[in-house]
Amino acid sequence: MEQAQLVGMSASGALERLTSADPADWPVAPGWRSLTDAFFASEAGQKLLSFLRSRLAENAVIFPPQPLRALELTPPEEVRVVILGQDPYHGRGQAEGLAFSVAPGVPLPPSLRNIFKELQRDLGIPPPEFPVPGGSLVRWASNGVLLLNTCLTVEEGRPASHAGRGWEVLTDSVIQQVSAGDHPVVFMLWGAHAQAKRALIDARRHKVLMANHPSPLSALRPPVPFIGCGHFSQAHHWRDPQQSRQKDQKP
Repeated sequence: MEQAQLVGMSASGALERLTSADPADWPVAPGWRSLTDAFFASEAGQKLLSFLRSRLAENAVIFPPQPLRALELTPPEEVRVVILGQDPYHGRGQAEGLAFSVAPGVPLPPSLRNIFKELQRDLGIPPPEFPVPGGSLVRWASNGVLLLNTCLTVEEGRPASHAGRGWEVLTDSVIQQVSAGDHPVVFMLWGAHAQAKRALIDARRHKVLMANHPSPLSALRPPVPFIGCGHFSQAHHWRDPQQSRQKDQKP
């Protein structure tokens, strides 16, 4: 294990690739533990782990180093917003286990640039300033935004290379657990892939916002352009009355 970790380290000493296919090495918040344990004990989970072990044995470069980081940083009881992505970035040093987020110091990918652009247009929050790109969304994750990719690993230079290998069984269960939770949540579904998960969400209890994907290929196109969708302000205005009602109901 120690030798494998050294192989996966960047020049800064940080792990930048997956070095273990043992879920014991992937911490999650306690509220997710029963769900992840059940998944990895299941047939789908065992098949996924076997696949990951075989790819690591064949020296495949797999990202991110911690596939379950979104479940580590955002406990279920603290989820206020869910943003769904597809699979991690497939460039070396980019993925950090959170949808749309990149590791500190990595130039902003186009989709993330558009997310920051819409955040500024909608709420007046400026994007991170050069020379520090600031594309890490760890602070969002630590403040109740579940940044969940539907597939949690990918191989270098091979987008969607781990799609359909079993991760979707786990992430569908995560979405369903949030939907069944005891507090209302905002789900932001950007693009057809994320919107396919709408059936897993109880829209009577939660706010479901849908728009095109923030990719430059679709961000300005109909039917619902991402730029101008106003999801951030809608989430803000919906959450405030919900929180007020919950406070009023407390003894």
